Amino acid sequence: MKSSLVRRGGLLAAVVASVVLAGAAPASAAPGDGSAYGVKVGVTLLGQPAVNVGPLAVANTAGPTTSTVAGATAAGILTAGVITAEAKRDDESGAVTAKATTADVGLPLLKAALGTVGVKTVEAVCTATQEGVKGSSTLADAKLGSIGAVDANPAPNTQIKVAIGLVNVATIILNEQIQNKDGSLTVNALHVKLLGGVVGALGSGDVIVSSATCGPAAPPMPLASGAGLWVGLGLLGAIALPVGTRILRNRRTA
Repeated sequence: MKSSLVRRGGLLAAVVASVVLAGAAPASAAPGDGSAYGVKVGVTLLGQPAVNVGPLAVANTAGPTTSTVAGATAAGILTAGVITAEAKRDDESGAVTAKATTADVGLPLLKAALGTVGVKTVEAVCTATQEGVKGSSTLADAKLGSIGAVDANPAPNTQIKVAIGLVNVATIILNEQIQNKDGSLTVNALHVKLLGGVVGALGSGDVIVSSATCGPAAPPMPLASGAGLWVGLGLLGAIALPVGTRILRNRRTA
């Protein structure tokens, strides 16, 4: 009989353990996601076939978390040197960081309108923590032809109109920041939008250089993993030991 009661005490402890640990684990919360890439081209120039390149050097928190491409060329549209991207998640804090860096960027696409366009380094960064999601862009040594040099750290969603004569043919967006419906933030360091549909237009489509997307952050480390597991086991000991002791004491009294 004594061993039977002990077994029942152990069974009760196991039930308590399952309740404590299962209740601590997030049932439906997905971990924070992050991604980044260096170059993406989707353009149709007047009288020419569509040109689609990339996304190149894609990184994701689900893997691969880092990626590198030696260079990229889309004839008549874009040239780029080394592209690197990374996207990582801290499983303990839930924080997400994503970054894309593209070197030696040229945009022959805009030469007819602006002259020579070049940027030494184009970088997009985003971070997501429990406090929120934020992003930034850096364009080092950027010269946009006749527009001249631009701020290395432009304000979010800085727009520059590009015209040939009196016709607007494109919009350059620097440090483009897009709040997505799922709570994530996308940062495109350099985005060229060809307007199309008007006389004298270059064509239609988009060129994006260095893009990073983050968040929202995942919940902090759940109780049932890592250091949280030891906390859960400590609670289990505090609850289960008195239960087993009480059963045995009642048996002796009887």
